Amino acid sequence: MTGSERNDGPPLLELDRVGLAYGPVRALTDVSLAIRAGEVVGLVGDNGAGKSSLVKLVAGVHRPTAGGMRWLGRAYAPSGPRDALEAGIATIHQHLALAPRLPVWQNLFLGTERVRRSLLFGLPVLDTARMRREARAALDRLAISVPDVDRPVGELSGGQRQAVAIARALLWNARLLVMDEPTAALGVRETEEVRALIRGLKAEGVAVLLVSHDMQDVVAVADRVAVLRKGRLAAVRDAAGLDADRLAHLIMTAEAA
Repeated sequence: MTGSERNDGPPLLELDRVGLAYGPVRALTDVSLAIRAGEVVGLVGDNGAGKSSLVKLVAGVHRPTAGGMRWLGRAYAPSGPRDALEAGIATIHQHLALAPRLPVWQNLFLGTERVRRSLLFGLPVLDTARMRREARAALDRLAISVPDVDRPVGELSGGQRQAVAIARALLWNARLLVMDEPTAALGVRETEEVRALIRGLKAEGVAVLLVSHDMQDVVAVADRVAVLRKGRLAAVRDAAGLDADRLAHLIMTAEAA
């Protein structure tokens, strides 16, 4: 199935006129957006435009104060990030939430360790061999090489650390990844590694909501771009034909409805 065919399918996630207010402050107003399998949607806007608030709604940190969300055609109202993850939506924050001193395989299974029964007493013990195998298989799905699952995460490149965070999400069978500023503070080579990861996810049919201030990243990998301005959806455009300058101009000039 081609990317265009996937993008014509039913939405994975639908936001239907969602709003979010913190007391008298309106962070989001009447935002409607759909994301389909195998689609990369860039989410852009100035500081304070509402990007972080929208991510928190999708990730289950907050609930909408107006409107609603649907996931796979059903009402979606997670009570926390764990609910979102179990539904199939994983958020990869800029800080990645990795333990740098622990090896790759342990980072993949933090909080979800595999266990087996001890042959001697029948008590549950960590199944480290299985976790190493599954970690290796999850990383092999991705375009970035992480040759040693016993290597501490802190010794990996920025692109490799992103691969570890993504592999952890895929172990949860995530169908939508929300990636928050994935190339911030990365060099040119590491940035291209992350772009390759996003393209690989798209090829597998995984959807990506890419939040970024880097216009080059967005136009390099996105299918569509959603522009937030003052908490409202100001524009949604196909990324084809956009370059970084045109996108930056759109952010500055698009008027929220």
